[in-house]
Amino acid sequence: MKIEDEIKQNKKFKSEYHKLAVNIGFTSSWLYRIHAQFLKSFGISPEQFNVLRILRGQHPNCANNQLISDRMIDKSSNSSRIVEKLKQKGLVERKENKNDRRHVDISITKKGLDLLESIDDKSSDMEIMKNAISVKEAQQINDLLDKIRG
Repeated sequence: MKIEDEIKQNKKFKSEYHKLAVNIGFTSSWLYRIHAQFLKSFGISPEQFNVLRILRGQHPNCANNQLISDRMIDKSSNSSRIVEKLKQKGLVERKENKNDRRHVDISITKKGLDLLESIDDKSSDMEIMKNAISVKEAQQINDLLDKIRG
């Protein structure tokens, strides 16, 4: 469906660049909602999923809040708050850093690793995209988005 129809716009966009900006924002939000709904069945949010994936990538090493914040997709997320929620669910551990007591070491637990594995088993690279575009088209879009960000 065209973006004009999705947002029920009657007037033309100012330019193709304006249309592109609106389309990227709308599509990003649309994909986020789909992803959030999928993750809700596992009891976590997209931001919590992002932190768990970062920690899995660090595993068996620990991470700290700064590393997590630097690698998060949503830079405005509060990584400390997210880590605390994940800790309450038993998905991560926080320990005082032995070398610097001002820092906290954060690691994913076995329960967290198991949860990510079960999510991986049920998701297959965003089926919705695989059904809509080819791998070559996905590469082209990735290249163009990278180019926009410079």
